Amino acid sequence: MKIALTIAGSDSGGGAGIQADLKTFHQFGVFGTSVITAVTAQNTVGVRAWEPLPAALVVQQIDALADDLPPRAVKSGMLGSAELVEAVAAGIARRGLPNYVLDPVMVATSGDRLLNRDAEQLVAQRLMPLASLVTPNLDEAAILVGAEVGTPADMELAGRALVRLGARAALVKGGHLAGDDVVDVLVADGRVRRFTRRRINTTSTHGTGCTLSAAVAAGLAHGRPLEQAVEDALDFVHRAMAAAPGLGRGHGPLNHFVPAPQRPPTDGL
Repeated sequence: MKIALTIAGSDSGGGAGIQADLKTFHQFGVFGTSVITAVTAQNTVGVRAWEPLPAALVVQQIDALADDLPPRAVKSGMLGSAELVEAVAAGIARRGLPNYVLDPVMVATSGDRLLNRDAEQLVAQRLMPLASLVTPNLDEAAILVGAEVGTPADMELAGRALVRLGARAALVKGGHLAGDDVVDVLVADGRVRRFTRRRINTTSTHGTGCTLSAAVAAGLAHGRPLEQAVEDALDFVHRAMAAAPGLGRGHGPLNHFVPAPQRPPTDGL
């Protein structure tokens, strides 16, 4: 069985962060391990409080897993502080963790900040060069590249800029675009691909970014090509949103029980 690792914060509401990632790994048939970077007090309405874990403990978690349960792919989500960005970057590089998917979590769906401002550019400087894929939304892409990102053409330019910053590929997510269609733009290997789907009219959007990056990491752990892993992940998130259970009074969670896309095994279990 393939192993995938999530490095992220814990969501007490269960819809995002470590909890969403492990649910997604399970659906994609990979064994999920976790490095917890922060603990949040949140629900579908918002984030009430959060605290980062000590950087030394985060490093020890990475080393414990690398020594005994080395992952075939890894994703990071909420890191919270500059100190944790540095610690995670150093750990990924030192242990040579492969197929790294960087979800540059900066602001929650509710609008609450999940990354200190002094750490924003550190994400670009320290984590981007390690990433097989970076998956920002429009606001995160604008912060990382220092330019407005509001159209699919802007998204393509931002994706190319993120690759120039060191990421091997970039998926700029268009969930915040206006209009009836959602467009996501993948820049990889010098090519650009746009994925277009009809927008789902729902407030059940909590954890979409976490789920997407975890699903891509799971696909990479299976040995699937990046573009196929991205396509499968987008399909999974779309169906999980469509089947959302409608929990909570705010931005509700997805339905992580929907089946993942089926693919032939690449090299056995």
